[in-house]
Amino acid sequence: MFTGWVIFFFVLGAVLGSFINMLSDRLPANKSIVSPGSVCDACGKRLGAAELIPVFSYIFLKGRCRSCGAKIPARALWVEIATASLFALFYMIIGPSAELAISLVYLCVFITLFVIDLEKGLILNVIIYPCMLLALALSPLYLQSDGILANLSSSFFGGLSGFGLFLLIYIASRGGIGEGDIKMAGFIGLVCGFPNIFVAIFTGIVLGGLAAAALMLSGKRRKGQTIPFGPFLAVGAVTAMLFGSQIMDWYLGLA
Repeated sequence: MFTGWVIFFFVLGAVLGSFINMLSDRLPANKSIVSPGSVCDACGKRLGAAELIPVFSYIFLKGRCRSCGAKIPARALWVEIATASLFALFYMIIGPSAELAISLVYLCVFITLFVIDLEKGLILNVIIYPCMLLALALSPLYLQSDGILANLSSSFFGGLSGFGLFLLIYIASRGGIGEGDIKMAGFIGLVCGFPNIFVAIFTGIVLGGLAAAALMLSGKRRKGQTIPFGPFLAVGAVTAMLFGSQIMDWYLGLA
């Protein structure tokens, strides 16, 4: 039964990964996410059912449109695989619960933010603002503090900490980070709560620093060139969602 549910969540993740790909293409372009249906970006032909099977369609079509032969971005495949794998992982770690359902919603949001910021350098208000309200509203069901008021307080102070810390960084660095990063840090705080927000931020900063150093050493990043920070914050958020409490307990145990 356990294996069956793991497979179910893997398939569900692949399907929603396909939806995330659509959101990542249309939201930055201010296009409707309702209509038209899925089409080839190159020739405009509407995709058939056989071309919409997550993961397998890309593999069988060898990454090209069946009608015009245009290349399909590899991102379409890796987003579906990553989302599927993370859905299965979340189920295995959290187990069937309201927390799992809410976590998967947040996971989809963070993957969408990851992709859009990586490709377009944008953290869209149309995603962030509604999700901030959603995170605060769902905190009594999601965060594992003692009681509704404690959960709301954890979410509020987590959001305030994330927003406030990144606002200070923004001011101190004279715009060294984007304004979208400030709002995203606030959203992550609302999701992860206090003090787990610091796990997310620390993870994001470490990964971002390592990536920047690697690009500099490889010569692929010029001095003064910026790299999107949202993807690293998204990875930090997912890390905090899964292991934030354990990491904080371990860290506090060192004191």
